[in-house]
Amino acid sequence: MKTIPAALHIPELADEPGLIHGFSTVLLGSVGLTHAPEPEPVMKSRMEFARILGLDGNSSLTVAGAVHGADVARVHWAPGLIEDVDALITDRPRIGLFTTHADCFPIVLWDPVNRAAGLAHAGWRGTRAGVAVVALQAMQHEFGTQPGDVRAGIGPGICGRCYQVGAEVASEFDRRFVLPDDGGKFLLDLAAANRAQLEEVGVRAVHDIAMCTKESYLFPSHRRHPDGSRFGAIVAVR
Repeated sequence: MKTIPAALHIPELADEPGLIHGFSTVLLGSVGLTHAPEPEPVMKSRMEFARILGLDGNSSLTVAGAVHGADVARVHWAPGLIEDVDALITDRPRIGLFTTHADCFPIVLWDPVNRAAGLAHAGWRGTRAGVAVVALQAMQHEFGTQPGDVRAGIGPGICGRCYQVGAEVASEFDRRFVLPDDGGKFLLDLAAANRAQLEEVGVRAVHDIAMCTKESYLFPSHRRHPDGSRFGAIVAVR
């Protein structure tokens, strides 16, 4: 019987000496507060997730409110929650940037030259708005980040084999990311779209964990089981 890990990492970024990052699994339970019947178990799960990654728990986490847009906040300290943003950036050590997901993709940005990091929440709306690129541009403005120095990671999310959308959503994306499916529906590859967006602005190293939330029972999936459960992503400068 296989042991379920509490957190997973993008392998190519796991050994970056200045970067902390990870994605929680179902072993830790849901880390999403919005649909939680009781907040206490969620906060305990968040604290345990942070502890596993070597952070101090809830006091060090800054949560992105995630409204499926492309607004970015620079984090100087850990205020707990920043509403109405889908991406966070920082160059301050040991501040955990935190997002929650149930099919949308966490996008990790790491600038080893300026020791700065970013985390974006990318569903179809955020991807259409270029949230990962907007976060990168914010890092460039705030920290002097150069795209060619960045190491990016695409975390778990619903894959292009499973993400069925209607014609209205499909029409918002380049045809190379869309395939026709049954009944007039389409399959949308958000991971490929995010990769292409980052590469088009000069990011050469984009690594994909290639784990589908709908196919893998390691993560909650709204499409598979819409019960309000969420997994978490944490990014921090060590």
